[in-house]
Amino acid sequence: MGAPAPEPHEACLARLAHDHAWGHDAAKGAERRTRGVIALTLVTMVVEIVAGLWSGSLALLADGLHMGSHVAALSLTAWAYAYARRHALDRSFSFGTGKVGALSGFASALLLGLFALGMGAEGVQRLLRPEPVAWTAALVVAVVGLVVNLVSAMMLHEHPHEGHEDHNLRSARLHVLADAFTSVLAIAALGAGRAFGWTWLDALAGLLGAVVIVRWSAGLVRDSAAVLLDRSAPEPVCARIREAIEHGSPDRVADLHVWRVAPDGYAAVIAIVSDAPRTPDAYRALLPADLALHHVNVEIHPCDHGRA
Repeated sequence: MGAPAPEPHEACLARLAHDHAWGHDAAKGAERRTRGVIALTLVTMVVEIVAGLWSGSLALLADGLHMGSHVAALSLTAWAYAYARRHALDRSFSFGTGKVGALSGFASALLLGLFALGMGAEGVQRLLRPEPVAWTAALVVAVVGLVVNLVSAMMLHEHPHEGHEDHNLRSARLHVLADAFTSVLAIAALGAGRAFGWTWLDALAGLLGAVVIVRWSAGLVRDSAAVLLDRSAPEPVCARIREAIEHGSPDRVADLHVWRVAPDGYAAVIAIVSDAPRTPDAYRALLPADLALHHVNVEIHPCDHGRA
């Protein structure tokens, strides 16, 4: 009879077993703050749209409509946090749900850009066909909208201990900052219009706001798309990994892939050529802890110079 089958290496299997939750299975402060901002924005949106229609102010109406788009976008942000949390331990997601936030940020940026384009088209029409504006009432509501936007932006500010780029939270913050910007333009336009009767300035403010917001949304589309497409981590991150492996050693990094899989972490595949190979764990121990490398696969290729 042959030798009995070896017992499973339970200790090794237990040591290597892991999930890809990386903290996404717990509710975050950003998620709670986002829900609070949604409620605040929804109330202000209704007030500004009603006041904009009543007063005839395009700048104020645009601010209110932007708030409507932001309610939808912020709701998408809140959904992304909740979805990532509920499915954090779902093994059908190869590297966890860390990219759900980037997907939400990408969609929110597109939504913001579309609304800005619509506002720009309306601004052009108002420049060609000016309409009367109830300056004083519109100005009061615009000031209230600005205060709400500033409060919301502070609520969505990333805390120092979070220490990472959360595209989901960034998209929510960009939406309220865009609202704050359009509110400032609306206040300036309404103030000047009230003082000098420059009705065209109200439309021009809406048009200028649309141009700036399109640029902001394009930046978020670019950054979130880079995460969704597994673009390589910044070169300083890759350089630190190479330096950690190769410093003071004949070992060389032959191939390196580092990509973001969560707002606060990367995955990496490192191929190492060595004359005297060490264990994968020994190489992992050399990597800087502050790089937040959550998932590192090490490939070791012995280099036998004596072989023909």
